[in-house]
Amino acid sequence: MSIVQSPVLFQHQNEDVYLFTLKNSNGLEVSISNFGAIIQSFIVPDSIGKQRDIVLGFDQMEHYIDQSYLESNSYLGAIVGRYANRISNSVFELDSQLYKLSSNHPPHQLHGGYEGFDRKVWKLESISSIPDARLVLSYLSKDGEEGFPGNLRVQVSFKLKDNNELLMQTEASTDKATPVNLTHHDYFNLNGTGTIEDHFAEIPASFYLGQHSDLVPNGEILAVENTFYDFRGVKQISKVWDPEKGYDQSFILDKEYGEWGKAAMAYSESSGIKLEVFTDEPTVQFYTGKHLNNTGVKGRANYSPYCGLCFETQHHTNAVNIPNFPSTILRPGEIYRSRTSYKISLY
Repeated sequence: MSIVQSPVLFQHQNEDVYLFTLKNSNGLEVSISNFGAIIQSFIVPDSIGKQRDIVLGFDQMEHYIDQSYLESNSYLGAIVGRYANRISNSVFELDSQLYKLSSNHPPHQLHGGYEGFDRKVWKLESISSIPDARLVLSYLSKDGEEGFPGNLRVQVSFKLKDNNELLMQTEASTDKATPVNLTHHDYFNLNGTGTIEDHFAEIPASFYLGQHSDLVPNGEILAVENTFYDFRGVKQISKVWDPEKGYDQSFILDKEYGEWGKAAMAYSESSGIKLEVFTDEPTVQFYTGKHLNNTGVKGRANYSPYCGLCFETQHHTNAVNIPNFPSTILRPGEIYRSRTSYKISLY
């Protein structure tokens, strides 16, 4: 097990940006930056031993601050917050006070606002290689940032284990009551290139969240039975989806609230690589990348729709505006905790 810190790559807002590469004894390498806690690469051997990078991103970290990329709202490989996904009409009420948020996806707020956690330089807290390669980063989201109340202190750790599992653990505390709902926005392509239409997927969820046409949850909880949202058995994506829409849907996992369990699985027959996602979160957002449109990415290629898929583990989307959803409010004296892992094997 090892972890290697790069020299300073560049400065952003007067803060140094680095890349940290975690390696295990089986040939897995995961590179993570303190800019946006971005997973820049995830290199794994396929069924014939060929190394494949299975996450979307850029070869050079500097490209993550290019204006054209930022305007695409792709969130490639980054942590998103203070609140993942959409908050309807960029507003919520808490303790009889109405809070108006920044509206970066009018009229809604998406993934934390104009400059969410994905665009911040995180502080390096520690790196270690024994017994596992581990990176710990932190960020202080100040009171009023993007309209949210409270100084929110966030810490995220990444641990690469010898069983080919990357474990991500997040903790947060606040000095004022505030909504918190964090996730990691990694796009996977288990072939390394092309689209994910040939991938097989499984999501152990009997229900999904109903949503308006603008993808904001409306409070309905709907059964997957007899719909193309039923991934309780393994299905090839191209055989069940609407290719004009793809998937951008939140699924309620078939497990107890807060229980550790499987959130999703995907594999490619072409590469033989299988990804399993485990979490203690109650939902997973399955997104097949319909709106991807990025140029000059890895290998000087371009990303078009359906080049990657996301399994975004989180609390119920827009819960801050839907009383019958589990609460996403964190109060002083409480600790927000969330765990998710990606486990790689051969199919």
